Amino acid sequence: MDSDGTQDARGTHANPVPRPAGPPEVPRVPPQPGQSPGAVVANWLNEKRPEAEPGIWRFGYVRPKAARKAERLSPVTVAGMLIPLVVGIVFWSFWRRGEVPYEFTVLRLFTPDDWWWGGTLATPKELAGRSVPYPGVEALEVYSGLSFALLVYLVIRLGGWAVVARHFVGRKAQPARALIAALGALIALSFVFPDAFPVVGWDPVPVVTPLFSLLVLITDGYGVYGSPSKQMLDTAVVVLVLLPFARLGGWLPLARTWLADRRRAAHGQDPAVVAEQPRARWPELREAGQYQVADLLAGELLAGRMNDVDCARIEHGWTRARRLGRLADFTDTVLRQGAAAFTHPSGARDLAHRAARHDLLTGQVRIGRWAEAERTPLAYGGVGAALGPETLRTSLLVVGPSGAGKTRQVIAPVAESLTLQALTGSCAVVVVCGAGTPLGPDSAYDVVVRVGDPASVHDLDPYAEVGDPDEAAGFLAEALAGDLDTVGAERAVRPLAQLLGPYRAAYGHFPTLPVLRELLEGDPAGLADLRARLTDDRHAAMRRELDARVRQTGTPGDPGPALADRLALLDRPAFDGFFGSGGDTIRPFSLRAVAHHPLRVRIDLPRHGHEEAARLITRLVLAQFARVAQEQEGARDHFVSLVLDDATGTVTPGSLRRIQRLRSQNAGVVLALRSVSDVPEALHGPLYGAVGCRMALSGVTTWDGSRFAEAWGTEWVETKDVAQHTVFADQPMTRLMHSLRKLVTGKAVTTEAVTVRQVERERWSASELAHAVPPGHAVLSLTTVKGEHAPPLLVDLRG
Repeated sequence: MDSDGTQDARGTHANPVPRPAGPPEVPRVPPQPGQSPGAVVANWLNEKRPEAEPGIWRFGYVRPKAARKAERLSPVTVAGMLIPLVVGIVFWSFWRRGEVPYEFTVLRLFTPDDWWWGGTLATPKELAGRSVPYPGVEALEVYSGLSFALLVYLVIRLGGWAVVARHFVGRKAQPARALIAALGALIALSFVFPDAFPVVGWDPVPVVTPLFSLLVLITDGYGVYGSPSKQMLDTAVVVLVLLPFARLGGWLPLARTWLADRRRAAHGQDPAVVAEQPRARWPELREAGQYQVADLLAGELLAGRMNDVDCARIEHGWTRARRLGRLADFTDTVLRQGAAAFTHPSGARDLAHRAARHDLLTGQVRIGRWAEAERTPLAYGGVGAALGPETLRTSLLVVGPSGAGKTRQVIAPVAESLTLQALTGSCAVVVVCGAGTPLGPDSAYDVVVRVGDPASVHDLDPYAEVGDPDEAAGFLAEALAGDLDTVGAERAVRPLAQLLGPYRAAYGHFPTLPVLRELLEGDPAGLADLRARLTDDRHAAMRRELDARVRQTGTPGDPGPALADRLALLDRPAFDGFFGSGGDTIRPFSLRAVAHHPLRVRIDLPRHGHEEAARLITRLVLAQFARVAQEQEGARDHFVSLVLDDATGTVTPGSLRRIQRLRSQNAGVVLALRSVSDVPEALHGPLYGAVGCRMALSGVTTWDGSRFAEAWGTEWVETKDVAQHTVFADQPMTRLMHSLRKLVTGKAVTTEAVTVRQVERERWSASELAHAVPPGHAVLSLTTVKGEHAPPLLVDLRG
């Protein structure tokens, strides 16, 4: 990213077609009557997006009613709080008035004649004409204080006051709650120190008197008791009484807020709390001191010159600038370009047409609605179902027969969402599909590769612009022999590397596919010419590689002929000019560009008569994608995704190993299959284990359903078995009554026996997936990169 916010593709063969940045269209948010376009986007930006379970459409999501009831203080809860409190007050009043005997109120320290002393700490009384030797001992109420503390603890535990305290402490600090807490603190202090509140006129609770009496006994020998000690003790008691009310009222956060507002006002800044400002005012920019930028963007938004793509793109640019420490460049770019800052290299700021609902702030696309069923948790029932980068990073497998809606209801919305996120700079997407598949118009992509179409502007680089012959051989080996049991990708790497390395050393570039085919077939003239160019001593290692390949040519175990036969599928007249052999007429595109830039790429595969060639190209793209996803793994801040509309013949042991590593590289793959039988049977288990999200559409067979059932496992459920047993009476009168009852009703007298058990049951059985999923529905399970998951649930793709 340059200082002016633009991006280029230097160093790659991407060459995206430049398009001018036109005026933004009307925001794709449903407007309210009488609202301006700017107000529509502002309302969408300010809408609360709560945290939710994986797969829940956060935009407009409201938590279930049961969860909201748990946060309120219901009448039952209030009654449970007050009843123990009232009982405790009544019991303590009886205790204090002597109606409940309390022998241990006064501590017996002297002779039996010295019981029932009177007086207080300030005015000790005399007993039998003599003074009490220890002032204050007659008023020592240690047992009474302990009894009062025990009573308070029981009220708190039985009344659930701890739950209520957590309820209020967890809420947001506000002045009203702080004032209520201050009033409660005054009432509590009036019970502890009634002398300070002459109006109340009630007795003090036994808190200070027992503590000070203990202090008198402990410090009597040192002569330190007196007025200062009592003042210190009173201060400590006041602090202990005020502390819980300060927590409940949020006094400290409120004081910090007021001080921050005074500091902002002193510097002429906006005194409003940043966290409470609407998102349309760009509070994060204001918190960082970027007030001029925030005011400019807020004006652009209200004037209707920004859409949802612009908002998400600038937020992504701000996040990236903070991470890289380029705040000055961010400020300069936004002040010069306004809402058009950090525009996509293509110049596009929106798509010409949207078919799905998107929320670009969370990166979600809505694909349907979670069906309300018995197995559906309360949080999912009836709310929107969505997919986002946090789930697509674990890869998605979609299985459903033709006509079930894989492309129209799943693949198309996901591809559209990824292309929109690419316009915000947070994603790069490669879509591989058959020619004519409705996955968006050409204007929605920066690069469109039409393999086999002479009118195509771009070509596909079979070597992904790599310079290492071993890496290039790995790509081709996976594409050519990944699905062959006779050769295999591991055996195919070595002969390809033995030819690619010497050829690059001799000519400075890799051979075209027709030339590589001739070398694999063992063409004597081609091999001799290649060796003649490696006579220099610096090519001694390459000569040894080439000589080893020549010695293997024609041997019984030589994989060269099999690889040449596979290359012949791409060396056809229909593909003339493609795969790097087109000269200057077609610009080659390297898949490596998506690792450096948020590009939108679509590769149209040949269809009629070239199905095997299309599968070979798909395997090649998947192998290259897994390799380029590793580039700039730590520095890349955008998500990289590959969408395969038809993954038939693509899944190989090597590709599964690569897919498993993608989630840690901020990348993911979307695989669509008509049936699991399109994958070798030995790879069924590894395939379901490699992907984190799985979807079974309506119409799958029981064979396909069994694989999903195994992957989703079992769960413990509670079952009830009801058995009816005939009652046999022993007494004659009882037998007579049973006979009359049977004569009248026609049924014998029985009793029911109910047995409740915990059994292990499949989440979805193969039969249920094949016959119980309605048309237009699917069963979807999701997993995020953090390990959060949604169980397999029924989703209505038409909702």
